Amino acid sequence: MALQFLRRGKLVRVEHFAPDTMLLDYLRLTERSRGTKEGCNEGDCGACTVVLGEVRQGRMHYRAVNACILFLGQIHGKELITVEDLAVGGKLHPVQQAMVDLHASQCGFCTPGFVMSLFALGHAKQAVSREDVTTALAGNLCRCTGYRPIIDAGLKACASLRDKFHEDEQKAVAALAGLSAMDLLVADGADFFAAPASASALAAMAARHPQARIVSGATDVGLWVTKLLRPQRQIIYTGRAADFAQLHDTPSALFIDGGATYEDAAAALGALAPDLGAVMQRLGSTQVRNSGTIGGNIANGSPIGDMPPMLIALDARLELRQGSETRHMPLEQFFIDYGKQDRKPGELVWRLEVPKLRANQHFKAFKVTKRFDEDISALLGAFRFDIEGGIITAARIAFGGMAATPKRALKTEAALTGKSLEAALDVVLDDYAPISDMRASAAYRSETAQALLKKALLELAGEKNTRVIAA
Repeated sequence: MALQFLRRGKLVRVEHFAPDTMLLDYLRLTERSRGTKEGCNEGDCGACTVVLGEVRQGRMHYRAVNACILFLGQIHGKELITVEDLAVGGKLHPVQQAMVDLHASQCGFCTPGFVMSLFALGHAKQAVSREDVTTALAGNLCRCTGYRPIIDAGLKACASLRDKFHEDEQKAVAALAGLSAMDLLVADGADFFAAPASASALAAMAARHPQARIVSGATDVGLWVTKLLRPQRQIIYTGRAADFAQLHDTPSALFIDGGATYEDAAAALGALAPDLGAVMQRLGSTQVRNSGTIGGNIANGSPIGDMPPMLIALDARLELRQGSETRHMPLEQFFIDYGKQDRKPGELVWRLEVPKLRANQHFKAFKVTKRFDEDISALLGAFRFDIEGGIITAARIAFGGMAATPKRALKTEAALTGKSLEAALDVVLDDYAPISDMRASAAYRSETAQALLKKALLELAGEKNTRVIAA
């Protein structure tokens, strides 16, 4: 069948395209819509930001994404909005007008991306705060204007945004309604782009084509195409299977399907532990969190992925599925070596089980980067301590960036067990032999990891003393 998406009120059909065609290339080279800019081409600068709309519970839900690392096939069944679509009859959109009124653009190259990020924010939330605006714009970089007037424009325009997209919402819902249950398969010989519409169809497709590339958000695989120039000729996209992106909250654990995005899972994960939510706020940008998935972060096996160390410290378990067969394992066992995971061809990262903290369990996590927002970790430390009467009765410690895989500090965990919080400060973390690279030296990583352990213990000791005083 053909790729179909809503564009300017009409359904667009694309009969043939290379599986690894990026949305940005389609816009600029095929459609000739050049308002969307190519900057970094790796999802970092936000110049390529566009907005995708999808139907959720009978309403249009809009989210900003990076077009440079999004495959064209990922927009099937969605509405595509670019900066060219906002003005009506020569009258600027409220976001565009606010950018003009408050002198929020100089060279203008980055401006379309800022406008689209603010458009998405205005549709997602009314009466926005300064924090809302800065969070929405963390993935948009500007070299010449300065951010104050751009933030002011966001506060002005998004305070009570109303536009033609609000007025035409039900028309968009009706236009997309017939596409929600349809599997997509666009093939040219052996090359294909597939987007199954259900979890069962996804599992079956992956089992039939074990050699195909499984893509969730493309926030990593997209760079293989744009930066490493590695063609992807057979792609199975998980993002159309709504029943593969669910969260299941129980009294003892949170279950997260492999296709759930960071944004979809952020609130539930943050409710498990504040530090977990704080780190997720710094995981990429809004655009990245709108596309990237928890399962994808695990499946790519990066030694500096943010989620695995935290989930390992929380003793998460992983469910894998190949066809109709499933198997389970502790998450830490999934990572075998650099670039090697315990995953068979055609097997999917299906579901994650994250136990909830018990009353005597305490969690801390810290991400160390060169810049605060939207940066890759130099290292990330995650800590879970079981405390009884001021004594550490059990500990789980995991680091990313300290080894070839996310790895627990088993010797340090054993050394901490049985010690008071004060005595635990003298324990030396010596489980790792990190390497030096462009992000940090081995010596820096070792010293900082030790400091993060002490920081976690000191924060916990302070919190417990505060509770005692308050009582």
